[in-house]
This record gives sequence, structure tokens and C-alpha cells, in this order.
Amino acid sequence: MKYLKMRLNNIIMNNNLIKIGIPSKGRLRKDILNIFRKNKLKLTSEKGKRDLVGYISGRKNIKILYLHAREIVESLGNGSLDIGFSGYDLLMESEINIQNKINIIKKYPFGKATLAIAVPDAWIDVQTVADLEEIAFEFKDLKKKRLRVSSKYLNLTRDFLYSKGVTQFTLVKSLGSTEVAPFTGTAEIISDITSTGATLKANSLRVLKDGEILKSQACLMMSKLFLRKKGIKKIINLLTK
Repeated sequence: MKYLKMRLNNIIMNNNLIKIGIPSKGRLRKDILNIFRKNKLKLTSEKGKRDLVGYISGRKNIKILYLHAREIVESLGNGSLDIGFSGYDLLMESEINIQNKINIIKKYPFGKATLAIAVPDAWIDVQTVADLEEIAFEFKDLKKKRLRVSSKYLNLTRDFLYSKGVTQFTLVKSLGSTEVAPFTGTAEIISDITSTGATLKANSLRVLKDGEILKSQACLMMSKLFLRKKGIKKIINLLTK
């Protein structure tokens, strides 16, 4: 009987546990940790700075999980996180069934970047997306292959190009530094996220004049699956002061 009572109490505690996702690395992590400091929410962990699990001091019902920013969006969509910080670009790249399960609570003035189509500087005749369509047909007719576009944002890139009438292309999933794809021969052009354009310029790439796909920034998001969870409104209010 005592064992069953303890187990029931554990189930209740887990149901009331609020899980918050924070990016595990990068500038975005630093900016988000500053939000907690600003609002006097002290983060602690058992194993130090490299621990992937943490807590808010004095709040036993909250667990902090340090995850990849893309994983945070997926976890909010499947219900394994209640609240999370990630980029607007990653939310919009996710599948529509994931997007429909997430609310954006607040957008922040940091983590700003632009997802755009970039081509080699040497392609002097290609200035717009319309020019890209002509090149795509040339590739198909003369080289008997489709124009390859390397990106980590396959959904957004596909939708953008189709909306502009560009259909003769093949998407290549980028697993690393997207900007080097034209020089390694894995793709002719890229679709990549950039904040200053310096990395593109350093790799002899430039954004098409009308090649902007989406503007992004850091966001506080919440899973729609747990809108009524006990204590969740209180912690959101603390994070959005």
C-alpha cells in the first residue's frame, strides 16, 4: 500500500513537472541565459556547466533541458517539452503538424538572421530568382541534370522556389557548412541562414536580389498540449517580464 502511494505521488509530480528547453550551445544560449538572470531565476545543475539537465533554484516543479535548437521545436510539438526557446526559422521549417501544436509567446530582439538563396559571385548573369529558373532549364537541357541546392532548410527552400516558379532543381541536405557546397561539388547554389553576410562573402557567394526566404529571431514558444498545466502561466509571466 505504501509503495502504491509513493508511485501515485511520483506520477502526480511528473504530471505537474514543467520542462523548459534551452539551446545547448551558441550565442542564442548565452542571450537566453541572460533572460533568466534578468528575471532573477537562478539556474542550477548537479554536474556543472556541461550538464544537459538543470533546475531553477527554489522551484522543484521545473526542469531545464539543454537541447539543440531544432530539437526544442520538435520536442514542443510532440509534448516532451512544455516551454522552449528557439529560432523562428526552425519553427517554420518544421512539419505543419508540429507548427500547429506550438504557440509563440514572445519574440526577442536577438538571434536575428535571414534565410536566403545565395549563388557564386562568378554567376554574374544570375541576379534574381527568375534568372535562376533560366539556369535551371539550361542545366536540365545541356548537362542532363537538375540544379542542386544545398540547405538545412529543405521545406522552406522548396516552398519558396516553387512559389517563384522555379521547379527544375534537386535539394541536397546539408550536414555541415552549407556555404562550401558549391566548392566541394555537392551543389551549385545554397539556401542558408545568415546574420551579417560575412561568411557568404568570404566564400565568394552572394544573396540574390529577391532571394530572401524568411527573417528569423529568437522566440519563446509553448506547447499547446499543456496550456492548462499547473504553474505554467506563472513561469511564462516570469520569463516575459
